[in-house]
Amino acid sequence: MDSLTFTAGRAFLCSDSPLAPWTAIFEDEGPAGYLYACDRSRQPRVHGVLEPGGQEVSEQSVLDAMLIYNRSFLPEPERQRLASIQWSRSGEQCVLYIDGAAQAFVDFAARLSFCRSDFPNYLQEQGESWRRHTHQWNQALIEQFEAAIYA
Repeated sequence: MDSLTFTAGRAFLCSDSPLAPWTAIFEDEGPAGYLYACDRSRQPRVHGVLEPGGQEVSEQSVLDAMLIYNRSFLPEPERQRLASIQWSRSGEQCVLYIDGAAQAFVDFAARLSFCRSDFPNYLQEQGESWRRHTHQWNQALIEQFEAAIYA
C-alpha cells in the first residue's frame, strides 16, 4: 500500500501495480482532488511529465479520471489527511482511501472505475472499451475487494 500525508490543495501520490503497466495517481493541485487510472504502455516518450519515481506520465496514458472531492466542500480543508492506494493481490484492481474510507475503485481487467462523487460521466463513444458513462458507487465491489485483501 502506498500512502501520503497531505493537506487539501497539495497532493501527489503515484502507485504502480505489481502487474505492469497499471498506475493509479491521486492528485490535488488546488480546487479539487482527482484519481487517474493510467496505462504506462500507452504513453509517448515526448511531452510527458516526469513524476517522482522517474516515470513519465502523459495524457495519452490516462484511461479514466474521477473527481474525489472539491476542496471548498471538504470539512476542515486545512487539516492533514492520509491518502492510500491499495492494490489487489492480482494487481488488476485498486482502491483509493482517504483517512481510511474508500473513495474510488479501479478495475483494469474489467475496464471500469467508480467513485463516491459519480463524476465525471461521459457519453460512451463507439469502440471505447473503458466504461466511462457512469462512475456510480458500488459498495458490493468494495466489500469484495476488501474481503479478498484481508482474507
